[in-house]
Amino acid sequence: MCNLYRMTKGRDEVARLFRAVNDLGGANFGEEVFPGYPGAVVAEGTLSQMTWGFPLILKGKNGQPLKPRPVNNTRTDKLDSFFWRYSFEERRCLIPVTAWAEAEGPKGGKTRTWLSRPDADLFAVAGVWRESDEWGRCYSMVMTDAAAAAAELHTRMPVLLREEQWPVWIDGSPADARALCEPWSGDLVIERTDQPWAGEPAPMQRLL
Repeated sequence: MCNLYRMTKGRDEVARLFRAVNDLGGANFGEEVFPGYPGAVVAEGTLSQMTWGFPLILKGKNGQPLKPRPVNNTRTDKLDSFFWRYSFEERRCLIPVTAWAEAEGPKGGKTRTWLSRPDADLFAVAGVWRESDEWGRCYSMVMTDAAAAAAELHTRMPVLLREEQWPVWIDGSPADARALCEPWSGDLVIERTDQPWAGEPAPMQRLL
């Protein structure tokens, strides 16, 4: 699963590549995006800021509502569930990414390993979005089975979209969009680092 990614390109460059209206304005977000953090998203022809993760409302042992937790990964085999269905059918988006990270190594000593495309220093990951009372507009990445180099690190990876697939993902039928949720067949670059991993997801984030 992806619980950390980079988007290091300037907003004007991203808007040009995705042929989107730049509506980021004074939006402020870092080059590394974690669950619950703001990120840049292309939806409805506009590049804008949203929060990474759909809010999941939990209750404490006495029934009291707890702070919402971001569910930032959407498994392809769960797209028909109530939690994701209407966003997938009605509100698909593109997430600009330059690399994503996976945790690698022993428990307690995991480090960040970055994956990227050698043929594109900025690419699109399939996403879904919705309005929320808690965080306003929010988005989630769509995950499929890992392939090629990504399979060395995890069983799942983000759905990577080629440029000619972008209109189909955004405006195509749910059936056409689902057909794009395939393991990546192209090459990937792996960059292993000694930087400690942070932000391990809670188990529930893996299941929804």
